[in-house]
Amino acid sequence: MKIVVIGGTGLIGSKLVTKLGEYGHEALAAAPNTGVNTLTGEGLAEALTGAQVVVDVSNSPSFERTAVMEFFQTSTRNLLAAEAAAGVRHHVAVSVVGTERMPDNAYFAAKIAQEQLIEKSGIPFSLVHSTQFYEFARSIADGATADGKVHVAPVLFQPIAGDDVARAVGRTAVGTPLNGRVEVAGPEEYRMDDFFRQALTAWGDPREVVTDPHARYFGSELTERSLVPDDGATLGTIHYRDWLGQNATAK
Repeated sequence: MKIVVIGGTGLIGSKLVTKLGEYGHEALAAAPNTGVNTLTGEGLAEALTGAQVVVDVSNSPSFERTAVMEFFQTSTRNLLAAEAAAGVRHHVAVSVVGTERMPDNAYFAAKIAQEQLIEKSGIPFSLVHSTQFYEFARSIADGATADGKVHVAPVLFQPIAGDDVARAVGRTAVGTPLNGRVEVAGPEEYRMDDFFRQALTAWGDPREVVTDPHARYFGSELTERSLVPDDGATLGTIHYRDWLGQNATAK
């Protein structure tokens, strides 16, 4: 089948395009650098011609409150309208585990607004809620650093490899629309501060990790289960230590 991947040149999108192609599907990577822009509508009609499934893994270039809301609402409206015109039969979107637990977070509020548009569109859909990716661990640590120390809350944390996310999204895309959500997470649950102590040691990074119950995560304070899935989540198979051993540049 023809599957259009919006954001198909990014971290998850590029992995997904490759995996779908390996299974014999016609996977089209749609992004501004391939001539498809969901904010302006440029190239959308042409890209969606003959598509049975659209997978949206695009992301906002800005996390500022107004900009991120504008991105997800405008791009999603344009995309859904183009899908309706093209007769697309399944819309898949990747979102974040815990969005509804932190509605004060600007990014999560924008993702909730995106999901609401999808649910009301009339197009059969599936939402894949993922935990944080291994690939972003270093940037999280850098963002949590103050005075040379990494401040992290002692809450549950269950990150996942991008390859496992792409695999789960691919399975969802070629399956029957859920008209609901599925949650995906990594194979191991950690305390967030312990995870980063282990990670920094593995990276050879001398920074100290400070356990701080009030440490913010992308602007929000966390509760015990803000970042982990409920029971029944699909778990990845790639452990962080194994992923790190295969991704030397992540150290």
